[in-house]
Amino acid sequence: MDEKLEKVFQTGLAFHGHKCPAMPMGLRAGLAAMKTLGVERAPDKELTLISETGKGHAAGCFLDGLMTATGCTYGKSNVEKRYYNKMAFTLIDNQKGRAVRVSLKPEFFAKALQSPFVQKRKAGVPPQDIEPEIADPLVERILNLPEEQFLNIGEIQTVAVKKGKGIFDAKPCAKCGELTFINKLRPDAEGRLLCIPCSGYDA
Repeated sequence: MDEKLEKVFQTGLAFHGHKCPAMPMGLRAGLAAMKTLGVERAPDKELTLISETGKGHAAGCFLDGLMTATGCTYGKSNVEKRYYNKMAFTLIDNQKGRAVRVSLKPEFFAKALQSPFVQKRKAGVPPQDIEPEIADPLVERILNLPEEQFLNIGEIQTVAVKKGKGIFDAKPCAKCGELTFINKLRPDAEGRLLCIPCSGYDA
């Protein structure tokens, strides 16, 4: 493992909170997508990540690796989650309107689901309580495995990119008084502007 990957892995480990194979899978996959597009980690909204992962299983760990690698975060609003329950994603270069889809190879993923780590997780053992002698070799293998052995990297596609400005104006909700960004204020029957929870609207 080279020095750059080691540094990113340590950042991902601190962010994710426990050692498991799926987070470095996402880390490596995100880095591979960036290399394919010829882009660097996004300090702002230069990239968009469309994740096909779900929740309640290892895909969440995979997504933490993707976010660590790419710099796409929910806070920057450049992560979109599709809940397809797949270990796959599309990374978009918003500067040039180019995108690439990356997924785990089915045979690799199927074998990973049979690992001792996953068997422990199926038995209800929290990831942080799984013995290092089980977790560490799997993580090391992922960090050192050639990309072509576990990733399907698609062709670069041209995509339309919508560029918008952020919302910086806020007004108080006429009911609760809390400042609310104006794009989420809704009028009531009397024309007063209310926040979503006070208005009764869903969005």
